[in-house]
Amino acid sequence: QVQLVESGGGLVQSGGSLRISCAASRLPLDHYAIGWFRQAPGKEREAVACISTSDGFTYYLDSVKGRFTVSRDIAKNTVYLQMDNLNPEDTAVYSCAADLYDTACPVSNSDYDGGRFGAWGQGTQVTVSS
Repeated sequence: QVQLVESGGGLVQSGGSLRISCAASRLPLDHYAIGWFRQAPGKEREAVACISTSDGFTYYLDSVKGRFTVSRDIAKNTVYLQMDNLNPEDTAVYSCAADLYDTACPVSNSDYDGGRFGAWGQGTQVTVSS
């Protein structure tokens, strides 16, 4: 079973930065739109960013626009999420997943539900202290 692997999480102070990574050994990530999701305790999982394949279209949750940047390194088969100006509300387990139905990221936040994403990783914890 193909599974993505996240890394780079940790503890950071409010206003700080962190870069997390999403890698796969047997899945060519440049063939898939890759989404970043997060789930905080007691809350539903939400999509925070996505990067498409050929046209490079990116999606961001409104609350992270201007602070988070998603990118990919094809040579390393890795997708990154650069997170700047973090605040305690960003504390969550962050996971990545591949869009199994389209190479372009969904435009609407509601389209990130419904099971179109797969190969979920175990997630990496990001904790922002105030």
